[in-house]
Amino acid sequence: MLFQNCQAYGEQVQYFYNKTGKPISSNWRTHDFVVVGLGIPICLFIILANMLVIAAIIINRHFHFPIYYLLGNMAAADLFAGISYLYLVFHTGPWTISLTVNEWFVRGALINMSLTASVVNLLAVAVERHKTIFTMQLHSTMTKHRVVMLIVTIWLVAIVMGLVPVMGWNCVCDLSTCCTVAPLYSRSFLIFWALLNLLAFFIMVAVYTHIFIYVRRRSQQMSPHIDQPSNNQTVISLMKTMSMILGAFVICWTPGLVILLLDGLSCASCQVLKYEKYCLVLAECNSLVNPIIYSFRDKDMRTTYKHVLCFPWRRMRQHEGPSGIRFESEKNGNNSTNLEPFSEQSPLSL
Repeated sequence: MLFQNCQAYGEQVQYFYNKTGKPISSNWRTHDFVVVGLGIPICLFIILANMLVIAAIIINRHFHFPIYYLLGNMAAADLFAGISYLYLVFHTGPWTISLTVNEWFVRGALINMSLTASVVNLLAVAVERHKTIFTMQLHSTMTKHRVVMLIVTIWLVAIVMGLVPVMGWNCVCDLSTCCTVAPLYSRSFLIFWALLNLLAFFIMVAVYTHIFIYVRRRSQQMSPHIDQPSNNQTVISLMKTMSMILGAFVICWTPGLVILLLDGLSCASCQVLKYEKYCLVLAECNSLVNPIIYSFRDKDMRTTYKHVLCFPWRRMRQHEGPSGIRFESEKNGNNSTNLEPFSEQSPLSL
């Protein structure tokens, strides 16, 4: 790392927490048990739910369009967020006190990358929807190659932004600039990070508002004999789904970004540590909400969920008779050595 020559680099994380006044303890308290006890199952649910979304988009040909590929990448970002939060759960509370500087930065980088991937992905979706809706099309004409390149670019940006503090924009070499919420981050980085993401939120909200106004006006002006009402309704329905995803994202992440901004501005009376944990939990819930929105808004998605979840049981039933007894088929089909009873009312189906 670029700051290995700094005197404070060899210190444990506890040193920086003590310098900034953020409480840290090696003893397990009630809220530490609550964080770990609730955090682990929630993270596992986030991981499994978003894996289900990705599997549904892969196996259902109706979802093989640019907008759904980007939604799949959004699910991948949420999946990555679930893994990041799970790593955080096992490196928080009393475990924090034993972390090295490198381990602490890895913990922060994972969270930063997951947020950046989600923000940039939502921006890409906003641009895709804006370009598509203004031609009153349901799906864009973007090629799969371009979609893949766009997704790769999204993750490259996420990796770079996650590594910015590691590469030097931190307070390890200048303890006077350390913030309180994240004791190894400099206040200038927190201000930059918070304002950048809040600006991205504002741009996305403005774009979606513009799209909604356009779609509403266009739908009201067009005669039902000229346009296809079902296609218009599908476009509007998809826009509502994307707006719900954006709305949930803004609601879940804005409080945390405001806390970071206030901490970066050295707001001593804002009591940022009092609300820090609640904002983190709210941000974590965003990765949990998105799969629920997909299933609530999209009937095809719900059907595909059921198909994926029931697949193991269907595979088992393919090799079972009506009574639940498994039948073995012979390769030559001439000699049957099955000992299971046969019923005319329930024919054998393999």
